[in-house]
Amino acid sequence: MKDISINLNRPNVDPRWFWDFDFEKIDWHKGYKTIIARIIERGDKADWLEITRFYGEEKIVNALKNEIVFLPDYSIDDVCKYYKLKAEDLLCFSRKQSKTRTLDLMYHKVYDKPY
Repeated sequence: MKDISINLNRPNVDPRWFWDFDFEKIDWHKGYKTIIARIIERGDKADWLEITRFYGEEKIVNALKNEIVFLPDYSIDDVCKYYKLKAEDLLCFSRKQSKTRTLDLMYHKVYDKPY
């Protein structure tokens, strides 16, 4: 069961989301992009509320739009609904679209050559 007291030094999120880190040594301010992305991808509604309380919606939305380079498709859909954003506004979505276009161009370059 989660401790419900408010901690100003770190968000009150489930340590299991950070199995690959030493939870007690995480720098919650420097590592905000990784932490936000991890909670968005794996956390539950309570975790989302907690990171919003800790970082503020403005910082999270800015990170989503300008700094977080990858989220799975299901997380993109969820984050757009939760923060009332458009997928096109997210950096990770723009990068996916760019990679798709690049792969399409590469495919056509290889397979659309006249023989």
